[in-house]
Amino acid sequence: MQVLVAMSGGVDSSVTAALLKDEGFELVGLFMRNGVTAGSAAKSNKQGCCSLADSQDARFVASQLGARFYVLNFAEDFQRVIDYFVDEYKRGRTPNPCAVCNTDLKFGKLLDYAKMVGAEKVATGHYSRVEHRDGRWRLLRGVDRSKDQSYYLFGLTQEQLSRALFPLGGMTKPEVRDLAGKFDLKTRDKPESMEICFVPEGDYRAVVAEHSPESLKRGDIMSVGGVKLGEHDGIAGFTIGQRRGIGIAAPKALYVVKLEPETNTVVVGDVEDLEIERIRVANLNWIAFEDLPEGEEVRAIVKVRYRHDGDPATIIGGKDSVEVVFDEPIRAATPGQCAVFYATDSDEVLGGGWIV
Repeated sequence: MQVLVAMSGGVDSSVTAALLKDEGFELVGLFMRNGVTAGSAAKSNKQGCCSLADSQDARFVASQLGARFYVLNFAEDFQRVIDYFVDEYKRGRTPNPCAVCNTDLKFGKLLDYAKMVGAEKVATGHYSRVEHRDGRWRLLRGVDRSKDQSYYLFGLTQEQLSRALFPLGGMTKPEVRDLAGKFDLKTRDKPESMEICFVPEGDYRAVVAEHSPESLKRGDIMSVGGVKLGEHDGIAGFTIGQRRGIGIAAPKALYVVKLEPETNTVVVGDVEDLEIERIRVANLNWIAFEDLPEGEEVRAIVKVRYRHDGDPATIIGGKDSVEVVFDEPIRAATPGQCAVFYATDSDEVLGGGWIV
């Protein structure tokens, strides 16, 4: 069987390719150029993404494994992701570009390309698992909970899951590093990237300023009680729950509790002001079942951000969205982020959507 492997030049995708080669698959390696200029590749404690050096690393590993290798320019497609990213911040929401990229590019455009080259499957280095059971494709957390990436994959359809391979889903990161050494891969000691690929320095405001400078307008910072506390240089870049970088000297910690793009206002308050008991989630994708009919309920563990263990909740089906009612109040559920629903008794992803 021929498999298209998304190769970033990092250790995870390199080991993914090596494992599949070892299992007898015919490999086609593909590096996605995003069109964003990266100053350099891996340096000390971080690596660049989609740089020339990264593509060279990916090409070298593909050559080691005897795989065909291609570099494709996805700049136009990535630009749509960047536009979404900037627009969400302008609207006072916090975007999740990785989830969008996985659904639309890695398992959208790459699947289209796989068909062109005759590959039946697309493999990536995600720490997640997929299996077929009871007539449906199932998405599960990765065994290594500290690296699990199922949160970013909730948007995959049954068709996309049927063609996805995640060889690392049953492994821990140290095990992957060990395998990279055993396979003698060039990338075995390469640091991993923890940044969004088109935000190489982690400066989100700089991206917004570059693509939409007119959106960074001065506005008021108000308390939840309606008292003006100061001014800001644009709501883009602020996010619900933010504590650092607000720019106000106060005797106690202040948090961003609300963003009002219509008045260009940032509202701050105490940590208790972040607590909410329910959220509305729209643009749903169900994986474990076809749909949740209006008025029906399902129990789940709900994650509202990547670095969140999840909280027990009841999901109530609606016409075009669902209401999520938590057993106990949670903090900083941010509009624009994903809410992903997990089974209460297993690692299975039930589905998910976008917090509104």
